[in-house]
Amino acid sequence: MSLLDKMVVWSLPLVPKPIVKIFSKIYIAGSKLEDGVVTVRKLNKKGMMATMDLLGEFCDTKEKAEKAADAYIEILHTIQSEGLNSNVSLKPTHMGLLIDKEFCYRNIRRIVAEAEKLNNFVRIDMEDHTTTTDTIEMYLRLKEEFDDHVGTVIQAYLRRTMEDINHLIKHKANLRLCKGIYVEPREIAYKDMAIINENFKYNLEKLLANGCYVGIATHDEKLVWHALMLIEKYNLKPEQYEFQMLLGVDEKLREIIVNAGHRLRVYVPFGEDWYGYSTRRLKENPKMAGIVFKRVMRLS
Repeated sequence: MSLLDKMVVWSLPLVPKPIVKIFSKIYIAGSKLEDGVVTVRKLNKKGMMATMDLLGEFCDTKEKAEKAADAYIEILHTIQSEGLNSNVSLKPTHMGLLIDKEFCYRNIRRIVAEAEKLNNFVRIDMEDHTTTTDTIEMYLRLKEEFDDHVGTVIQAYLRRTMEDINHLIKHKANLRLCKGIYVEPREIAYKDMAIINENFKYNLEKLLANGCYVGIATHDEKLVWHALMLIEKYNLKPEQYEFQMLLGVDEKLREIIVNAGHRLRVYVPFGEDWYGYSTRRLKENPKMAGIVFKRVMRLS
């Protein structure tokens, strides 16, 4: 971690909210559903798909979790009525996982059932390692009932990922493969980026070779190149995979991928929890803190 990164992370509690909001405007669509709709429509016009995410996690009451689930159903209906090319992503802890696993499952099931009615899709995001087993179990349980209308996420930096993928391949899982962002202990996650990248490539090939639909989630052009090589190697059609990127990150690479004829989905977060989301993500990924600081300085 550079000195700049450390300084930015250390000073976060002292940074006024209006300054943090400058960052959030780059990476977050806004605080309201209407903001998300505007952003998704712009992406669709550029030939890009989206996944809408209502910001929030670690719900500590059933009332909050149920309210969040209701909001996701509203999002799905808005996507339908507005004719948007978008699905939704949600976090299990936002749905009440830390309160009660079965309660969380029922909330997510309600959303996935609505997505099936609307011929849409729900991506169950992966959080820190304490939620990994529960998330995979809930996903597979939902897949049995709703099949192609639900998917989850696998993180390449976790040591358990090879074993998880070997299991998920048997179910022809629909997975977003990413590197992973949460700060985990060494016994849980690889710390060497070269190893993480190799694990990403190894598991991506295994998934594609076994007929799994993969959301290839990376902004690393070396990994994009490797994915393109695998797509050619296995003679895959565009509907058998997609690239995924975060809102506000490397827009030029997004355009290059789409112009080459590949499907690409942009993660579009929105909601009132923009401040908590922004500060947590910067703390979890100190290198991003320096990048954000430099970008904000360029925009100011």
